[in-house]
Amino acid sequence: MVVHKNKVVVVMVPLPLQGHINQLLHLSRHISTHNVPVHFIGTVIHASRAKLRLQGWNPNTISTIFFHDLPIPPFSSPPPNPNSTNKFPSHLQPLCEAATHLRSPITSLLRKLSPTTHRLVIIHDSLMGSVVQDFVSLPNAETYTFHSVSAFSIALYTSEEVREQIRNLVEPNELTEDELGFEGCFTSEFKKFIAAQHVYAKLSSGRIYNTCRVVEQPILDMLETEARKRNKLLWALGPFNPVNFQR
Repeated sequence: MVVHKNKVVVVMVPLPLQGHINQLLHLSRHISTHNVPVHFIGTVIHASRAKLRLQGWNPNTISTIFFHDLPIPPFSSPPPNPNSTNKFPSHLQPLCEAATHLRSPITSLLRKLSPTTHRLVIIHDSLMGSVVQDFVSLPNAETYTFHSVSAFSIALYTSEEVREQIRNLVEPNELTEDELGFEGCFTSEFKKFIAAQHVYAKLSSGRIYNTCRVVEQPILDMLETEARKRNKLLWALGPFNPVNFQR
């Protein structure tokens, strides 16, 4: 029996928070217009909400997007604290932690999809690296890390060398050290979560940024130089948003 294989199958793995889901949903639409099957991962509640956002989109451009509602353990869902000294939405931390339990069902899905395609491409949110780590057991699978924030933000995380290059791009004193830092942006718990997920970036073949060179050319040039040192690829494919521009 001759089994037909797709040339490429893409698996999208967003962090289950609205701003992260939306961006990969729009990237999925762009990819699907090339008749490439896209499998979009979500928890039961978040996948259903993502489907609602397809309303109004051309059915012909989303017919190859397949949603997978995967289970995660119950988690606490405290209300936001408007009086918190830290403005980070720490009430979402339990959801982020629960999402790391998607590793097992995602691995099962990847093993199911692998025989159906020549290339299995996994695009995952930078904060979902741990859940796709088992792709290394599949000979035709590769991953790419998607960054939902600006290239500028990622550059500040990269190295002191890159931070110094950023200082040299602007006029003296135009950016303060506070503006070049993340003090007060995250809770200590979320910093640990970020670090635990970014460990897996070393397994990916490259990074995708939700930006464009028109907006962040100098920063992207810096990041591309850093990426080459690690034999990684870099793409600026955004910014992704629901707006349709009329020509």
